[in-house]
Amino acid sequence: MSELLAYLVENDKNFRKARLPALYSDFRPQRTLNPDGFAANVAAWKRGLSHAAIAGHAPSKSPTRNHMILELDDSLLRALESKQYGPPLALGTVLQEALAAGELMPLHQFLTAKQSIYYKSWAHVPLTVLGWGLRQVGIVGGPGDAMPKGQFVVLANLEDVAKIFADAAADRASPFERTFSKEHFRRTFEASLLEGRRLSEADFEVLVKFLSRDKEVLATEGTTIKIRNSAETEGATISEEDSAIASLKELMEDLTHQTEVLSRRIDELSIAAQDAVRRKNRVSALAALKSKKLAESNLATRHATLNQLEEVAAKIEQAADNVQLVRVMQSSTAALRNLNAQVGGADKVDAVLDSLREQMGEVDEVGNIIAEAGPSDAMDETEVDDEFEAMLAEERKKDEEAERIKREAQQEQEAEETRRKLAELEKLAPVPVQGQGQGQGRERERETRPDTPVTATASGLEEMHIDTTADGAEKTQADQVAAE
Repeated sequence: MSELLAYLVENDKNFRKARLPALYSDFRPQRTLNPDGFAANVAAWKRGLSHAAIAGHAPSKSPTRNHMILELDDSLLRALESKQYGPPLALGTVLQEALAAGELMPLHQFLTAKQSIYYKSWAHVPLTVLGWGLRQVGIVGGPGDAMPKGQFVVLANLEDVAKIFADAAADRASPFERTFSKEHFRRTFEASLLEGRRLSEADFEVLVKFLSRDKEVLATEGTTIKIRNSAETEGATISEEDSAIASLKELMEDLTHQTEVLSRRIDELSIAAQDAVRRKNRVSALAALKSKKLAESNLATRHATLNQLEEVAAKIEQAADNVQLVRVMQSSTAALRNLNAQVGGADKVDAVLDSLREQMGEVDEVGNIIAEAGPSDAMDETEVDDEFEAMLAEERKKDEEAERIKREAQQEQEAEETRRKLAELEKLAPVPVQGQGQGQGRERERETRPDTPVTATASGLEEMHIDTTADGAEKTQADQVAAE
């Protein structure tokens, strides 16, 4: 299995093994017999080839693989050929459908177009007219559904890369940050566009053309590229200041790279000199030290030049900011002038306020007249107060009744508790002996009993002698004394 086919089977769900027989078959008759199935197969091939191209798995003759350009020739058929199903029989139909829909565009046609591809899309050209035109320029190899030949721009991949670029350039505000030379622009954004994969020369040219002509986010002239901001007009061009900034930034980047190389060279020469000293090789050690001194001198010169350029860049950036500030102040002055003209000056404002006060006074006067014409009987607030007091009295009565019920329940509970304790003491107390022995027994029991609250309570209750009268009624000792 080829690299391209293996990528499709592994990464594209439309190319799972169960669907391969349908995709590799000649499904052209389905155009009329089963339009939905035909459209599904064509869409699967379009997406698969687009994803394979941007991932760098499509065959390419350039040293660096193209990611936004698809090369259509026999090498593509060989890369897609399956040992089990052979070559895809309807691939030519798929590619011609993509051409007719404007999803593929010949590379030369794309680069030389003067107007945006969105202004006059190939999708608006009838299929028969498009097919005739392609045959005239030799893109289509003949009648039928033969596969087109040549290099074609994959517009879906361009759209995806353009979105990534917009996110990467969103935080660049000042003119100094938005201006580059072509090479500096490529080195700055290449790594972030395709997840570390390099752009081919054709990819870079196509991307710059697409971003400048079709998306209108870049302004280009010669070797200078500038990212447009929202304040710039569509026809904004590259100025002399932009070209100077681009050259300055590229020179600063080159000097920075040179200083890094010289720093590594100095480290290597220092290690070589130390190694030669250990080996007692005087000639090699002296040569390494001389080269090191020369490299250090060059490094100091590069750093001095780089510092000067950085100062110039800072001044340029400050001047650009001042220009923007003055432009904002000018526009703000014009806006204030227009607003003040609409207001009409202080005299007009005074007149408006006087008229407003007059109208507000008339509103108050009308309100007073309406209030005087209303009903004269005022509400008797005494009746309201009496009703309120009656309601409060009723609420207090309810609260007092609830408190009384609660108090009676509590008293009943306490009485019940007292009766229970008396019953328990009667069960625990020994039978008293008549005469003095009973009193002495109590005295001895009180002396030996521990002095606790329960004991004191029990002692007091024992002193209350309970006697039973002849008729069976119980009376306390105090009651008997009172009867005598």
